[in-house]
Amino acid sequence: MLTLKDVTLHFHKGSVNEVRALNRISLDIKDGDFITVIGSNGAGKSTLLNTLAGTFKPDGGSITLKGDDITRWPEYKRARHMGRVFQDPLLGTCASLTIAQNLALARRRGSTRSLRMGVTQDDRNFFRSEVHKIGLGLESRLDDRIGLLSGGQRQALTLLMAIMVRPDILLLDEHTAALDPKTANSVLLLTEHLVSEMNLTTLMVTHNMNQAIKLGNRLIMLHQGEIIMDVSGEAKSSLSVNDLLAQFYAVKGEEFSSDRMLLT
Repeated sequence: MLTLKDVTLHFHKGSVNEVRALNRISLDIKDGDFITVIGSNGAGKSTLLNTLAGTFKPDGGSITLKGDDITRWPEYKRARHMGRVFQDPLLGTCASLTIAQNLALARRRGSTRSLRMGVTQDDRNFFRSEVHKIGLGLESRLDDRIGLLSGGQRQALTLLMAIMVRPDILLLDEHTAALDPKTANSVLLLTEHLVSEMNLTTLMVTHNMNQAIKLGNRLIMLHQGEIIMDVSGEAKSSLSVNDLLAQFYAVKGEEFSSDRMLLT
């Protein structure tokens, strides 16, 4: 469904500050895959998602979506095919607009814009039904400015907006990391439910290795812009946090022992 072949990306190329962010990444993502993505800081996790979304253009390699080469497609052209939720709850919504207006923008993602009213009665009926699904009671507050909501409420709405026009692929970039533990767990449960219910092809970046093992059908680990682990099915479900840490230290040429185990 989505294929990356030898995708390479440098920042500050040709300068003394040159950084190789992605190094010949090849990845075949199948329809319905729910892939958790882990790795240390600077491993290339967010860069990978931004490259898929079109925020960054690779120096080499190709990206193919359902048979179409999208390597040079601009970000706005990919937006119809890709839903995104960022780590910062403030990035996915416009604080000065109402809940209904934000949802209307999401519903028209990738379509030709017109001068007609931003939110129609048909929209409002549809939004009440959709917002009811996230279980926060916000369906009765469609005219509230979204800036009045909590971070967790905004993130739940951002997730709903990302899938309102069913995307070919959903990109989740540590989307619960900025939330308190209780709220993060609620948003994570909502994510798991919506991804399963809609059978959404999903890439979810996380630093939480327990989450990475528990969620989805496939796990990849990045290190210095390269994929150093790609496991799925029974091999994934039988992993432990220690297994992941051992793999990480092995690629660094260091020995792993249980006293180095990280709490996640």
